[in-house]
Amino acid sequence: MSIKQSFIKFKPILKEKIWGGRKLVSQLNKKSGSNKIGESWEVSDIEGDVSVVVNGPLKGASLKELITKYKSDFLGNCVYEKFGHKFPLLIKFIDAKEELSIQLHPDDNLAKKRHNSLGKTEMWYVIQADDKANLIVGFKKDSNKTEYLKKLTNKSLLDILNVDEVTRGDAYFIPAGRIHAIGAGVMLAEIQQTSDITYRVYDWDRQDANGEYRALHTEEALEAIDYSAEDKYYIDYQKIVNKSSEIVSCPYFTTNILCINGELDNKNKVDSFKIYMCIKGKVIFSNEEYNEVLEYGETLLLPANVKEFNIRSTQKSELLEVYIS
Repeated sequence: MSIKQSFIKFKPILKEKIWGGRKLVSQLNKKSGSNKIGESWEVSDIEGDVSVVVNGPLKGASLKELITKYKSDFLGNCVYEKFGHKFPLLIKFIDAKEELSIQLHPDDNLAKKRHNSLGKTEMWYVIQADDKANLIVGFKKDSNKTEYLKKLTNKSLLDILNVDEVTRGDAYFIPAGRIHAIGAGVMLAEIQQTSDITYRVYDWDRQDANGEYRALHTEEALEAIDYSAEDKYYIDYQKIVNKSSEIVSCPYFTTNILCINGELDNKNKVDSFKIYMCIKGKVIFSNEEYNEVLEYGETLLLPANVKEFNIRSTQKSELLEVYIS
């Protein structure tokens, strides 16, 4: 069935967090009076938080309704065959005014066994970072359960974790099992599997507004942690004007950076929907039937059956391009 709309925007689902701030409101123009907005879920099929269309003739339809009605025309044949009526990705902007807990996520097998869920592999793209802001990603060198528990117990876990100071444009791949945390002062885009399962292992002895400590998942995490280390964790990639350049490609998603200066005729050659997150400037998507402006901090979805479209910009702009290959 032909989809009546080529360029779909969803209403952001804003999440208050103990560590959240105001950057998503003040910089990305999200609408909230709260001073603790930590996440904006741009595209979500998480139960209880399913995205709803805010533009065009499909306005008011939920993401789940679109998949149910349009099936492979919306998702792509291979994606629909694998995931059925479940949208496989969760797309977010995150603002950490304070540091997030040190945490990790289970892989598909463990998540299925324990939670009847997908696992959670993700990637980060830093949009803005305060001076000396950092990310915790992985171990400094190969570790093991004994060393990890000793450091966790005596609250010296940071001694064995890799900490990178970051700036705009830094990108990281976080496979399931890799220990990580977003540091204070970082705003980033996060692309992940559709899963909201987190094993929190250290939360800086932080108390909430009621004086309560958040739950930790020490035992659950032990089987899920990947104790091996990498030589480096940041991703080397290139920016090429008016051409998609790969940042991350894994079985769960591909994320490219697309720098637009002027006009670009684009063809969707993959059997998948595409998601575009505007991380700099402003662009206009168009084809023979539709035009849609995408502002800084907004996200747009193209159904899989939209094969030809144009992107143009009157200023230097940057998009993250996400799909399943």
